Amino acid sequence: MILHLLQLASPTLPVGAYSYSEGLETLVDRGIICDRESLSQWLEASLRHGAIRLEAAMMLRSYLSVRNNDLTALGYWNSWASAAKETAELRSQSWQMGNSLIKLLLDLDRCRPTHDKISLPDLASAAGVPCNYAIAFGIAAADWQIDITAACLGYLHSWASNLIGAGVKLIPLGQTLGQQLLLEAYPQLSLVTQEVLALEDSDLNSCSWGLAISSMIHETQYTRLFRS
Repeated sequence: MILHLLQLASPTLPVGAYSYSEGLETLVDRGIICDRESLSQWLEASLRHGAIRLEAAMMLRSYLSVRNNDLTALGYWNSWASAAKETAELRSQSWQMGNSLIKLLLDLDRCRPTHDKISLPDLASAAGVPCNYAIAFGIAAADWQIDITAACLGYLHSWASNLIGAGVKLIPLGQTLGQQLLLEAYPQLSLVTQEVLALEDSDLNSCSWGLAISSMIHETQYTRLFRS
């Protein structure tokens, strides 16, 4: 359902995504990202080769595990997603956002008719604690009967929106330039969605050493607007 997707991918979703820059704050502090063009290049490189592709693939596997009622696979992919995090900071972010989303889903679930739902408590238990954000997003998308392609596109769009929002504050950029960047990213977001949908398990990899290094440096950065 499109309204469910809009709610799940909304920047107002209370999971704390706005409080993280995913290493962007360090890159701006070091002058590596300093304007619209350099931020655009970082977004493009991340979508082509970075960890966000792996995150989206984990979300899809969570989605399919729920649809197939495969609770063992759900727990496996949550453990896989935790192991794939390059730094403690990125893992902590994923766990905090994932746990927050699971709690929100359980709270919202109490308002729904019992005959029209998957057992979310069982799914949350099978995924495990802590739960990664990509896994929680996949659970929500499957439970809310969002189309799988739309779910992947919404997940990537939410990531791009949050990162551009951080860039607007840090560089800083104007709000209009930020919206232009997001519009320009639409063709690549659509392309990456199709690529991620076609990934086999043996193809799950990424090249995100730049993200890993900036994330590690951010932990000890002298001044910070965003959480590690």
